[in-house]
Amino acid sequence: MIVPMMEESMETLEAPAHEVPWQHDSILVVDDEPGMLSFLVRALGQRCGRVDTAGSVEQAAPLLRRHLYDLIVLDIALPGRSGIDWLHDLREEGYAGDVVLMTAYADLDTAIEALRAGAADFLLKPFSLAQMLNALQRCFERSRLKRENFVLRRELSATEIEGMVGESEIMRAVCERLKRIAPTPATVLLTGESGTGKEIAARALHRMSNRAEGPFVPLNCAAISAELIESELFGHVKGAYTGAQQSREGLFYYARSGTLFLDEIAELPMPAQAKLLRVLEERRLRPVGSEQEIPVDVRVVAATNRDLKAEVAAQRFRQDLYYRLQVVEVLLPPLRERPEDLPGLVAHFIAQLAPHLGVPQLIPDARTLARMAAYDWPGNVRELRNVVERSLILGWFDLGPEPAGGAPIGGNDERLEAIEKRHILAVLGACGGNKSEAARRLGVSRKTLDRKCQAWAM
Repeated sequence: MIVPMMEESMETLEAPAHEVPWQHDSILVVDDEPGMLSFLVRALGQRCGRVDTAGSVEQAAPLLRRHLYDLIVLDIALPGRSGIDWLHDLREEGYAGDVVLMTAYADLDTAIEALRAGAADFLLKPFSLAQMLNALQRCFERSRLKRENFVLRRELSATEIEGMVGESEIMRAVCERLKRIAPTPATVLLTGESGTGKEIAARALHRMSNRAEGPFVPLNCAAISAELIESELFGHVKGAYTGAQQSREGLFYYARSGTLFLDEIAELPMPAQAKLLRVLEERRLRPVGSEQEIPVDVRVVAATNRDLKAEVAAQRFRQDLYYRLQVVEVLLPPLRERPEDLPGLVAHFIAQLAPHLGVPQLIPDARTLARMAAYDWPGNVRELRNVVERSLILGWFDLGPEPAGGAPIGGNDERLEAIEKRHILAVLGACGGNKSEAARRLGVSRKTLDRKCQAWAM
């Protein structure tokens, strides 16, 4: 059906030479009516940096893969596939731009369905040029506000990164590096000893990125069995393996438009490494047991406490994946290299943990801080947090016997194990025996806690 067009003179269609309101924005127009396409190209081409057209979803999809459009103007009634159906897929695939839907036939149900599908605006044909321009103006104004909010969030976080505590020169350098990396789409590899705060750094990268409104999805690669890790990451279809009674989306799906944090990446089995490399290079994945490829829009941040170069040399980690992950590397320093940050970290953990535990805050004296500074903290910030939590529960700073000649807090291995056991018992008691919650507070996996409790016949 040919929809009657409003009569607009070329003078009306063309924007004044000095007025190009959306010169940096691009639009994709999808409509099967040549008259409508011609009209919108003439009207919008004078006002936008780029206007492309397609007569169907099949023609539009390749254009969208090659170019990131700021806005899509989409007819509902298209040959082969409706605009609303395609809009559902666009949102599922992570397209975040606004979409304006057009139709010559509309009722309340259609309008509601369009809005539920994620349409930013809805125009009934025939419409005037002013109506179209007003709809586009609203969309571009929303996009401008989003960009301004993002810039404002970055400015507010310019002097501090939440969770990254420390005034030492080495930590200032780490924070500056994170701030510089965050707004880019680059894959990031976080390295450093266990307990140095790699997940905190990953969350900071996410919060400071333009994906901050999307999900942050963490996965400990060592906590999932080799048989299930591919399904966990990439999803599977019904019948893909024994026990797969229904299809399931993987973590890449749940992290779309956000950040996927892969902790302990060195533990990833070789077959999963190969599949991850392909996803990172092609931005598409194939669920286990499926022939269908799905586009992915996810930023990957990986972390490890191992030397990946040594793992590559030992043929336990793919060299090509290592180089693909190491687009940007950030080394988190051990606590022993920044003792001047200890007072700030202790104060931070006391303020954070005391209300959670429902206990009074403690104030460390100079002698306590000096003893902390003399210790080398093999467990890094995580160990310090546990010491502070244990001390709050007990009501005093429990640092073990007075060190002699700089001896570590806690003394010998036997005393360390006794302190660890007492601490775990205290945390379990504070959690009412809930091992999952206790493991979370202790910063260990539930499997590790179960193993220790079994060894102590608890």
